[in-house]
Amino acid sequence: MTKKAPDGKENYKEHLENKVQQDVPENSVPPEGNVEECEVVQESSVSRIVELEMELKKQVEQTNKFRDELLRSAADFENFRKQKEREAMMASSRTLENIIRELLPVVDDVRRVLTHAPLSSETSNETRLYIEGVELVKKNLEKWLGEKGVRAIESKGMMLDVNFHEAISQVDQPGAEPDTIIEEYQTGYLLGDKVIRHAKVIVAR
Repeated sequence: MTKKAPDGKENYKEHLENKVQQDVPENSVPPEGNVEECEVVQESSVSRIVELEMELKKQVEQTNKFRDELLRSAADFENFRKQKEREAMMASSRTLENIIRELLPVVDDVRRVLTHAPLSSETSNETRLYIEGVELVKKNLEKWLGEKGVRAIESKGMMLDVNFHEAISQVDQPGAEPDTIIEEYQTGYLLGDKVIRHAKVIVAR
């Protein structure tokens, strides 16, 4: 049987409200137990998030600690490497310096031979060949020393400088200022900026 729609707007509105109330089931409100269960799940989720945040913070701190230790280790290794390089360079420099010191008397002897060699006009062919051989040895020695950074100290005509010269005698020299080097007895040498042998000189009194 078809129900007749009520007359008038107010009656029709009341009819719809009654209809809605009839359609809503009595158990549409969640039971009290389900609400408590949702709250427990929510609290558990929040607690888990807090734990994860704390764990993340701990891992970040640990990572930073490892990074700092790695940087310190890298810096220590770099300092160690540079120190070993310096030690190797110093050892190499000392070895070269010792070799040059031992070689300088040979250079002195070669120069002394050439200083006292007779003039070309007074020598035979055999003697001239001998002198030329000694000159070649001197040239090669000086070339090798030059390649290693060795150079002779200027002396004659210079003023005495105890940093480079060693005065072994004083003589009267008219017209020369006191402490002027008038003769070089033994040549001095520098290795770079370091004196490896002082020049032995005679100076004016």
